[in-house]
Amino acid sequence: MSKSRRGLSAAALIAVVVGSVGLVSTLDAGAEQTPAPAPVEQPEISPPPRLPWGSKPSAIQRGAAGSSSQMLKSAGLDAAPPDRSGARYAPKGRTSRTGDLRSATTDVIPPKPPALAASSALAASSQNVLFHYNAGSQAAVTDGAYANFTIGKPTLATSDYHSLAELAVQSADTGQVVEVGWTVDRVVNGDSEPHLFVFHWVNGQPTCYNACGFVRYSQAVGPGDTLPQDTAKKLGIQYYDGAWWIAYDTEWVGYYPASLWSGGFTETGMIQVFGEVAASSAGPCTEMGNGKSGGGDSAAARISSVTYLNGPTVDLYVRSTSDHYDVARLTGRTFRYGGPGAC
Repeated sequence: MSKSRRGLSAAALIAVVVGSVGLVSTLDAGAEQTPAPAPVEQPEISPPPRLPWGSKPSAIQRGAAGSSSQMLKSAGLDAAPPDRSGARYAPKGRTSRTGDLRSATTDVIPPKPPALAASSALAASSQNVLFHYNAGSQAAVTDGAYANFTIGKPTLATSDYHSLAELAVQSADTGQVVEVGWTVDRVVNGDSEPHLFVFHWVNGQPTCYNACGFVRYSQAVGPGDTLPQDTAKKLGIQYYDGAWWIAYDTEWVGYYPASLWSGGFTETGMIQVFGEVAASSAGPCTEMGNGKSGGGDSAAARISSVTYLNGPTVDLYVRSTSDHYDVARLTGRTFRYGGPGAC
């Protein structure tokens, strides 16, 4: 994929049709639980009968469209459709034990928050994006993996691109990748809330967020949905029946068909779990995780209980590529990470 396509402006998107939903009840903190939207077109294959962590799938508790992450947390809900949705080409980093994508060039300009947008506008030009990571990794042949993630709402500086946390399953050469996680990204999501995302790479080339071959399965939760802040949720990826399936909380979200890799990516060679900040400078003012220092604050965000499916014992190599975010390995399966950045 050419740089020009990857660097489309924030207005360039792939349309996603979202069914309208009706209100059924009003809960505390202004978050309404709604029924599932109109059924999505069902794929030809079915997911594993159990989620990666062994439980049977069950419906999530869904909030009303446009609910904030704080509303969802206060009401005890699991996800809500955003006010707007779509697949966007925006910067995305990639890390591995043997090498990291530290910088990339993009034509995307980070949008200002609404309060500032009216008073400032940037002309489109080539921008250098710098990636900062707190990561755990292990070379492991598996059918997939899962972990518990703290979902934060880190402050995103006006000049930066995103702050996220994710699970990535990769081929042994790290060129083929499937990712799931949460992200605060005004380019992709249009606001500063944490949202569910999926992404994949083919032969070392990035695609786009939340589409580009992704097939949605769940009628209740999908990529781009707002997630409850300051909670812990399970995220998983599993290869099954010719596809890489994505799980969130209590549901299968959907899958990437193995045909996207011409059937050549059917098991992992590397597992990665990490926090990532995409910034416009080497000293970003954007927070990672929940903004607390991973190395010195017990309340910092965690990636915990990492588990492999049909793989070796988990023993993560934990590291930081940045002077501004700290990581602390607690066990072979769990670490704290993040921080306030340089400001």
